[in-house]
Amino acid sequence: MLNILRYGFMQQALLAIVAMSLFAPILGIFLILRRQSLLSDTLGHVSLAGVALGVLTGISPTWSTILVVILASILLDYIGTIYRSFLELGTAILMSMGLAVAMIVMSRTSSSSISLEKYLFGSVVTISWQQVIALFVMALIIVALTVLCFRPMYILTFDPDIAFSEGMRVRAVSIAFNILTGIAISLMIPAVGALLVSTIIILPASIALQLGKSFRSVICAGILICLTGMTAGIFASYYAETPASATITILFIAMFAAVSLIRKRNK
Repeated sequence: MLNILRYGFMQQALLAIVAMSLFAPILGIFLILRRQSLLSDTLGHVSLAGVALGVLTGISPTWSTILVVILASILLDYIGTIYRSFLELGTAILMSMGLAVAMIVMSRTSSSSISLEKYLFGSVVTISWQQVIALFVMALIIVALTVLCFRPMYILTFDPDIAFSEGMRVRAVSIAFNILTGIAISLMIPAVGALLVSTIIILPASIALQLGKSFRSVICAGILICLTGMTAGIFASYYAETPASATITILFIAMFAAVSLIRKRNK
């Protein structure tokens, strides 16, 4: 089995998995507890508009995607202030808008099918060293912010009113978190694809929330689950000759179902 590690693309893929495993579950845990699980899926769809704009204008799709998801994160927060009782409305609007813009813009380019498919499904075994380094930089930023801002984010997640009473700029922090999530998703898309990026963020976190006894233990469990699941998925996809992202998704769903059934039986 270890023979496949001699391939450069597999080494890059495993390093990318390590990087994503360090920050994806952290974002997922906060998103779930803030009842924003669909945010990752929404920004994943919106990112396609960024890819389309990048292809159309000739600039790097990564940079155009980052710009689009930052704007989408700010717009999502603004919509949330207008429809406070219907917070999911903003995600539905942005998801639809992102796909619509992507389809219209890509229809104007000659390489639409190739470029769009690449970013729709992604491939962790084809990413470059530059993309691997970018993922590690993002992991360093998110882990550092989690350590430094653990208490404020903890209070903001579980009781925004207390956070506001303590002088925290709740809306600014919320927008900053959404932007950080959007940038992370933009960097993950070449590896896992826009359609499956929410799987890597949400499923390991949801499994960890069922197993952890404290908030810190949930974060640690999420990182371990994400690393284990993605590593097993990429090895399984190599030998089964199946798409890596889809195999990882199926494996995480199976893990989630198994943990849920075990917990139900033990109650």
